[in-house]
Amino acid sequence: MSELRKTYEGGLFFMTLTVVGWLDVFTRPLYVNEIIKSLQFCQQKKGLEIYAYVIMTNHIHLVAARTEGEMSDVLRDFKSFTAKQLLNLILENPKESRKEWMEMVFKYHGTATKQNEKYAFWQKTNHPIALWTPAVVQEKIIYIHENPVRAGYVLEPHEWYLSSACPRSPIKVLSL
Repeated sequence: MSELRKTYEGGLFFMTLTVVGWLDVFTRPLYVNEIIKSLQFCQQKKGLEIYAYVIMTNHIHLVAARTEGEMSDVLRDFKSFTAKQLLNLILENPKESRKEWMEMVFKYHGTATKQNEKYAFWQKTNHPIALWTPAVVQEKIIYIHENPVRAGYVLEPHEWYLSSACPRSPIKVLSL
């Protein structure tokens, strides 16, 4: 792995966490709420410092840091916990109309790697990019906030509730 794609203590990073097969999981409030609770837990208990974020239907973008400890440790724990929680919520949800199809996709991606027992929820890579200059930080924050606009979900970044661009955002972010 190149040095560009590694995290280190005290660094500020742009990261993307993507659901396998680009499945649109985060269209249901039940699943989104699990992500929100887990990110908030990581902020409160694991030292995750979030400066910008967006939760899209099938991926999450973050500009984040961790002053003590490796960012990769928090991401590993977050992805492991949320994968188990979300898979259980999806597979046990009697109202989930896409359950069989989603299970098939999770199973397909799970059997493709030896690290998983049965299912995979998240793609393996987080694509962490170290942010070295204020200009690059600002570029990534704009990219994050414009994501729902580019996808055609809203006309203005502040209209997407699951984003740090929204004043009513459920996740509190730090100022840079």
